Amino acid sequence: QVRLVESGGGAVQTGETLGLSCAASGRTLSSYSMAWFRQAPGKEREFVAFLSGSSGNTFYADSVKGRFTISRDNAKNTLYLQMNSLKPEDTAVYYCAVYTRSGSYSISQAYDWWGQGTPVTVSS
Repeated sequence: QVRLVESGGGAVQTGETLGLSCAASGRTLSSYSMAWFRQAPGKEREFVAFLSGSSGNTFYADSVKGRFTISRDNAKNTLYLQMNSLKPEDTAVYYCAVYTRSGSYSISQAYDWWGQGTPVTVSS
């Protein structure tokens, strides 16, 4: 059974930085593609960033491109999301997930294992 635990969320001001972590246990995920999603209050869960397990290629939602960076430390079995220049519209609960099915990497249905989420609040 795979367990994902996100951490690092919090409350910050516009323009500040946060770093999220997603620690995995139960299975080594170094060969798996993984992603970050987020869900703001009253909105659907949306794709944020993707990291390919095979190529190492990364993809980002247009709204975070140039500000967020996804990475991983395979030795620690941990996925990261570095978030710079945060904006109020980045306020959401952030989830990490493991890509286990076919289909676009930007849709949540392509993922099976999810963490419980970590909240991020950005105030102006």
